[in-house]
Amino acid sequence: MASVSKFAQLVVETMKNHPELLSKSLIFLPRLSLLTLQCIDETGHQRQLSGSPASPVSSVFPILSEVSSNLSAITFASDVTVISPYAPDEYERTTYYNGITGNNSDHPVLVYRSNFLTTLFPKPEGGFAYIPVKSVHQGADQINWLSIDPARFFTHGPPGEEEKKGTLGPVVIWVGVIPGSTSSDTAHEVSQEIPALLLKNGVGDAVVEWREAVPARLVGPPLMPHVGSHDATYYVRRFLTALLGISLATEGMKFEDAQGTLTLWFHKNKDEDGNPSSNVYGVSNCHVLRKDTTVKYEHKGGAAKFHVRVCGMRRFQRGIDEIRKAIGDQGTLADLWTREIVKLRAKEKQDAKAIRANQRNLDDANEAIADLEALYDEVRGTGPTLNSTATSATLDTLHPSRSTSKAEHGSKYTPQELTALFYPLDGGPTTFMFPEERKLRIEGCATREELANPEEFDAEGQRCFIVGKYGNTTDLTVGRYAGLVSFLLNEVGIESVELGIYNSGVKNDEGFSAKGDSGSLVWHAKRGKARIVGQLHSGSNKGGATTNHVTYCSPGWYFLDQVRKKFKHADFYRFT
Repeated sequence: MASVSKFAQLVVETMKNHPELLSKSLIFLPRLSLLTLQCIDETGHQRQLSGSPASPVSSVFPILSEVSSNLSAITFASDVTVISPYAPDEYERTTYYNGITGNNSDHPVLVYRSNFLTTLFPKPEGGFAYIPVKSVHQGADQINWLSIDPARFFTHGPPGEEEKKGTLGPVVIWVGVIPGSTSSDTAHEVSQEIPALLLKNGVGDAVVEWREAVPARLVGPPLMPHVGSHDATYYVRRFLTALLGISLATEGMKFEDAQGTLTLWFHKNKDEDGNPSSNVYGVSNCHVLRKDTTVKYEHKGGAAKFHVRVCGMRRFQRGIDEIRKAIGDQGTLADLWTREIVKLRAKEKQDAKAIRANQRNLDDANEAIADLEALYDEVRGTGPTLNSTATSATLDTLHPSRSTSKAEHGSKYTPQELTALFYPLDGGPTTFMFPEERKLRIEGCATREELANPEEFDAEGQRCFIVGKYGNTTDLTVGRYAGLVSFLLNEVGIESVELGIYNSGVKNDEGFSAKGDSGSLVWHAKRGKARIVGQLHSGSNKGGATTNHVTYCSPGWYFLDQVRKKFKHADFYRFT
């Protein structure tokens, strides 16, 4: 039997004992939703020591089903005054199309079916009951309207005998209507004329079924706007915003599961004829965008496109997991503040100031949970986004209004911790200032001469650049560039001059890069502003999944010059 973590047990106990604090109204509606409790439970299982005793789910969560039943009863009592004789009951309405969208609950809602009197919908019975699973097949092809679909439904047999004992239903005229727009009575009345019309055209024994449906264009959604650090979602939404560090995965390399990072955005400004252009492009490594890097690619009219996705499946799932963890963490805090308030109120001499402070904390946690759950629902319906086309070494984006190149500092480090990493030596020159809203705007590029003569010092007092980068895999990391170039020889014998970035050298700090960070922009701060150092493309380690001991990047001044050869009016720093 499934088990529930001690964390979740504690939270549910608090909900039971103190509904006045974890409740929105006099009706017991938990402010902590089932999703939040599931996230708390996941967090609890990650932290719980192996072998710890756990309680059955059924003994901890019955309160949720009771709440659901009570709310359903209240809703029906207030909203429904007359039940149509043609309307399916709630069970059939919500489970009739179970399975046609896969292993999830996204199947449509049944509004009406014309054979409701002759073909009953079975309900689960007995200890091994199961909900029938359907899959949709192509039906008769005489009708092909936009909102009227010919179909046949195959009802699978019980587990283990899905095909052997499955049955193929009759031809169905499947009518889709806007949710809430059509009653079962109306559907029944209109359906009386359809079978006769079909029979007249040689289609007999057809069934008319009505479902609720919402039309949706299958274009990839736009990238999300970035929000201020006051918003609980600002860090966990970063993988779907236009800030630097966007995760990239190409359609052509999906089988290799290869992923990389967007380097930066730039404005084209003018086309080849000197006319104003509003196009905005993104740049990444060639090996991030294409499997065969030895053949030059440039998209021209009519040629095949190399599509680029924002987030591969691995990064997208990681983003989902991060949101769920954040929900669980906030749920745990809400439980803590609730217990603190209860304890303070129980004292003979109450501390009103402390109670108010904890109430503010509780309100903030509940607001954060609501915002995170809304983001979770929005992101879960998005999936990895296909919205770009590779053009040589560039990425054409559709959202120029969000194209400013800014580095996100996230919540991986506190302002104090990150500032300390950029000042490993006390008394060194002041070059880094933690930015407002945790976003550091890129405003220039270090020259060749400046890269050769660093002004900062590492923990050993050696001159270097303290640099940062934000990548798809390791997020924000800090490293050191000592001012000396490295020489690389690639697999086809081409020698190149690169910047070698070393790990920060700070104890317990992670490596500067890992697989999936290719394309990341490496930057450093000077007088409170960020400047480009280079474009990360590879690393060196002892093999396997070990940590890189040195990371290589192309010098920024050289990298930008290569872009200008193709886009001579490119502007890398415009604020939009």
